[in-house]
Amino acid sequence: MEAFSDGVIAIIITIMVLEMKVPHGDRVEDLMPLVPTFLSYVLSFVYVGIYWNNHHHLLHTSSRVTGAMLWANLHLLFWLSLLPFATGWIGENYFATAPTVLYGAVLLMAGIAYFLLEQTIMHAEGPDSILKQAVGRDWKAKVSVVLYVLAIVVTLRSSRIADALFVAAALLWLIPDRRIEKRLAR
Repeated sequence: MEAFSDGVIAIIITIMVLEMKVPHGDRVEDLMPLVPTFLSYVLSFVYVGIYWNNHHHLLHTSSRVTGAMLWANLHLLFWLSLLPFATGWIGENYFATAPTVLYGAVLLMAGIAYFLLEQTIMHAEGPDSILKQAVGRDWKAKVSVVLYVLAIVVTLRSSRIADALFVAAALLWLIPDRRIEKRLAR
């Protein structure tokens, strides 16, 4: 499951970078129209990296793989696989309302899917699950979902505030979450 997921995530990153088109000019000014596309790529690259990192640790808490875990993992990969499309649309349209809402919706659904994968692993591992002991109530996941919902709603007034909320949620996870590492080291 881990190798398959790593492969899918690598493809997602590759697709995102291929969406950035080379400018038709040789001047630095020719790069300026690509700034929104580049910024959306950077944010999405960070998100995919965060998911990959946490997914890697998440899977190491499990002693076995169940059918339910495979389906929950595919559910997460489905939403992550939509990130290149949402990234391209938001970048091409300078963070307009509809693309920003879609971007937020994809992040929201990926966050929910990740939470469901966590719950599925905890259920499969039982009451003494290493994952359950490590993440507890998982406040970071809950705060992230709230930030995504808030960003979607705020987009209707200002996509710039929504963008700031997306960055805030990423920064929340960019600070390494060592709860699982610490629990596995015991």
